[in-house]
Amino acid sequence: MADLLWDDVKCFFDPDLMGALPDVRVPDASVEDWQAVLDLVAEKGWKCQYSEGETVLPVPRAEAVLSRAADAECPDLRVWPTPDVLAIFCFHADDEVDFDVDLRELQGQERLDVFCGFFREIGRRLGKPVLMNPEGDDSHPVIGFDVEADRVVLLADPQAK
Repeated sequence: MADLLWDDVKCFFDPDLMGALPDVRVPDASVEDWQAVLDLVAEKGWKCQYSEGETVLPVPRAEAVLSRAADAECPDLRVWPTPDVLAIFCFHADDEVDFDVDLRELQGQERLDVFCGFFREIGRRLGKPVLMNPEGDDSHPVIGFDVEADRVVLLADPQAK
């Protein structure tokens, strides 16, 4: 059974309401958590591309990425859990795993199921919540992986939007 039903949550996938690239994050993370995500991507065989600026490079260890010079360009890791769904991880800080998804790619139940599965994989691997907030608003998560429930749940009332 699906974690979430499209008809119940489609307002949270409206780019006009949420911003096209909502903020997704795992708070209270560590370098080890970042490495666990990199290992998960490799284990699952998800297509990925690591780049620093315009330069595509092999995926490094998390500690190497997160210990770069303060003035270095922020690298990103593009991950495709399926060919038509992209998550872009940004290595801004070692204490928060953060990534963007494009809501325009996440329309309908099938894509929602892919999205929820991706959240579950990350949340289970880290044993931590994975939260999605409206773009630019880290204080009001609307959807997230609940560790105790072991599923993706609503964290806000869809009627409130």
